Amino acid sequence: MAFLIGGANSAADTGFDVANSCRFNDDDSAYMAKTPGSAGNRRKFTISFWVKRGSMGAAHKNIFSSGTYGSTQLTQIFFESDDKLHISDYTSGQSLSWKLETNRVFRDPSAWYSIIIAVDTEQGTAANRVKMYINGTQETSFATETYPAENFDCAMNLDHVHTVGNRNGASLYFDGYIAEFVLIDGTQYAATSFGEFNSDSPTIWQPIDVSGLTFGTNGFYLDFEASDNLGNDANGGTDLTETNLAATDQATDTPTNNFCTMNPLNIPTSNPPTFSEGNLQVSSSTTGAGDFGGSSSIGVSSGKWFVETKVIDANQSAGQGNAIGISGEASGLLPPSHGSATNSSYCYKANGDKVINGTGSSYGATFTQNDIIGIALDLDSGTNTVTFYKNGASQGSIDIVSPSSTTDGFYFFTQGDTSTGNNTPSILSYNFGSPAFSISSGNADGNGHGNFEFEVPSGHFALNTKNLAEHG
Repeated sequence: MAFLIGGANSAADTGFDVANSCRFNDDDSAYMAKTPGSAGNRRKFTISFWVKRGSMGAAHKNIFSSGTYGSTQLTQIFFESDDKLHISDYTSGQSLSWKLETNRVFRDPSAWYSIIIAVDTEQGTAANRVKMYINGTQETSFATETYPAENFDCAMNLDHVHTVGNRNGASLYFDGYIAEFVLIDGTQYAATSFGEFNSDSPTIWQPIDVSGLTFGTNGFYLDFEASDNLGNDANGGTDLTETNLAATDQATDTPTNNFCTMNPLNIPTSNPPTFSEGNLQVSSSTTGAGDFGGSSSIGVSSGKWFVETKVIDANQSAGQGNAIGISGEASGLLPPSHGSATNSSYCYKANGDKVINGTGSSYGATFTQNDIIGIALDLDSGTNTVTFYKNGASQGSIDIVSPSSTTDGFYFFTQGDTSTGNNTPSILSYNFGSPAFSISSGNADGNGHGNFEFEVPSGHFALNTKNLAEHG
């Protein structure tokens, strides 16, 4: 059994599998763009994509834009600082032409959302000129609802720059994952052209094959399946040019196989950590020590699971530093740390100690920058255990209490920083099977899922929704 921090939208098994997504890290100023050679249809178009958010609460995290604010007409899609979804069109003089902004908010970083914007300004009824679908259902509740005039020419499909992951001419970079990005030039498609409700779980919206759609003059399809060319137009048109995107930004975290990440919503209020790389990299505060915290977006109470954690910056001080482990209390934000342990916290510290419920003792080898710590959690063998690995070498099995005896009834993967007097951040990069760091060996689990640097222990699996459906 598994616990997810929100209602993560991902079908365990569908007729169409999305292989890859693209991870956009706003700190990298990452985006992709192209300028069509000629204008297409400015009145009829459809934009469809899947998105899994990284950072929350920041304005103008642009998913897409066509044009440049202030100097050309602009159409843009982004999340507001209150986490509402916004789509609008501005003239070259920065006057608002039309705008839709949802009442609903998008605050689940564990969820994949399907967003479809279907436009036909030739429609006689204003509300039919722009249709917004969220997870297959048309959105009808808006905080702002201003539709374009009949026969209005939008900024879309003009021969000016079209940008995915930013607004051209600004530093408004998206943070998170994007999958199955489709631009249709010349047709207002319904949601059913891009997805369907799962026959076994009819509340789950899932993607379908879009390759047979009519894309039009300037339409394109980004499936992100070429790691060396993430901007490849799978429809055969001109590719988008990537900026500050690398092969490691190709992810296998998709709407048909949702991988665990770290949880940016469950953090201490004092000296909180920061999250990046699709919530896989966690950095401690530079203003204080010990308040690292954070836990995985998925907790488990059964199954055998394997996770790798790469030490990007060890920040070791007086033999302390990074502490990597598991906790049976998601809100116990520093379970590996000495001062705030719960009755079900187990960690491996950089000085080689293990810490069980706040009590440390000798355990294994020390670890430092660039070492990869594996965590094998076994909740299926009668005796519950966790085993830590340093660069593939087991440091020994540790008995742990049953998940039913923990505070929350689930185990979460977590970390701490027990350094003192050091303002250099500790940085850890988590690999639940879709890593943000480069993997040289490429080990999958027994189901063929995941990409790990070291061999996955026998019977253990990457933490994603397909494996949870079978083993969780």
